Amino acid sequence: MTKVLAFIAAFFLSGSALAQQDLAPDQLVQKITNDVLAAIKSDKDLAAGDKEKALKLAEEKVLPYIDFEESTRLAVGRAWSQATPEQRKKLVGEFRNMLVRTYSNSIEAYQGQTMKVMPSRGGKGDGKDEATVRAQFVRAGGKPLPIEFQMHNNGKSWKVYDITVEGISLVLTYRSEFDAVVKQEGIDGLIKRLTQKNSPAKLG
Repeated sequence: MTKVLAFIAAFFLSGSALAQQDLAPDQLVQKITNDVLAAIKSDKDLAAGDKEKALKLAEEKVLPYIDFEESTRLAVGRAWSQATPEQRKKLVGEFRNMLVRTYSNSIEAYQGQTMKVMPSRGGKGDGKDEATVRAQFVRAGGKPLPIEFQMHNNGKSWKVYDITVEGISLVLTYRSEFDAVVKQEGIDGLIKRLTQKNSPAKLG
């Protein structure tokens, strides 16, 4: 499941940042999918699973499309409301680094995988600010996996704050782990744990 999430993340985290703020959620995901496939097919090293190139591409394009603050808030859960602004800033930074690290450690060679994007549907509230984009992760000879991108509009553009694979939330899988750490060590303890996980010695 980790490798599947990593490849899906690669599709979304590596998209083009040009003039996409006016696109509908499903159109945005589709365009990014097309852009990434084109990048993989045009670069042999990237297609072979080159970690450095894939990370560079993801780092350059991730920020415009992922709402890491919302993702972190959901993952941290109740403790988020107790955190100071400085603690929240550190949590967001370390959670972002952890997701990128997980992705980098799971990169593998491209073997014809693709995604089929379906029309989005409204989410919470009146549906104008929230959307769920459904897709299927297609592997050669394998059963398609259902994917959902949870997105919201911050008034300027659509951003992803969670990815769900076969009903399993990428962000919420961390909540129970984070809750346990906070109960034992507090918010600063959670920040310390994340920092340790993201240390250079752990990135290999």
